Amino acid sequence: MYAATHPSLPNYLALTGGSTFGIASDCTTCSVGATSIVDQLEAAHISWKAYMEDLPHPCFTGPSAGEYAKKHDPFVYYTRVVDNPRWCANVVPLTQLSTDEHGRQLPRFIWITPNLCHDMHDCAVATGDHFLSALVPPLLRAIGPHGLLFITWDEGTSDAGCCQLASGGHVATIVAGAGARPGARLTTPTDHYSLLQTIENVLGLRRLRGAACGCTKSLGPLLAGS
Repeated sequence: MYAATHPSLPNYLALTGGSTFGIASDCTTCSVGATSIVDQLEAAHISWKAYMEDLPHPCFTGPSAGEYAKKHDPFVYYTRVVDNPRWCANVVPLTQLSTDEHGRQLPRFIWITPNLCHDMHDCAVATGDHFLSALVPPLLRAIGPHGLLFITWDEGTSDAGCCQLASGGHVATIVAGAGARPGARLTTPTDHYSLLQTIENVLGLRRLRGAACGCTKSLGPLLAGS
């Protein structure tokens, strides 16, 4: 699995919009006027929510707060999301996740971004492992017998790539949950656009931009029933 590019932000846009939209930095005042997976979810009447660790309040658009970094929150870069109060209200602090789990009110599409420590950017890998050990088990229970959880990283440590569109280095990607095929490993080169494509396929959505490229291979063989 390969990231799309460097640095962080363009990869998050690739994962949610199928393109880096010409952005090549971790800018905090830039924006994207294009459609994203949010437009697709809304058009299909699929519930969604993005949970951001250390986000001060829903739809916060500032550059940082505590260990929260805007560059890891792609949703607030899309003007179509920020300019729609109802949509933007779905970008919430991670503390809301346990409330939604306990209340059985999780949306169908969930996005989670850890803070700069728990994503292993500023802290040790062991710290990130500890964070995931608390986050993942209750989440897997909550998403139920058909749920899928994708865990991936935004960029690697090199310019290695694949699939015509990716050159952001090798990254690990894990597929978990009852909807994952036990013990499966994928040797076909894939990238962030593959992950977006796979999510769109599962949800019955049209493929966006790079996710629609014939060069983009699906993560489908890692899913149960494949």
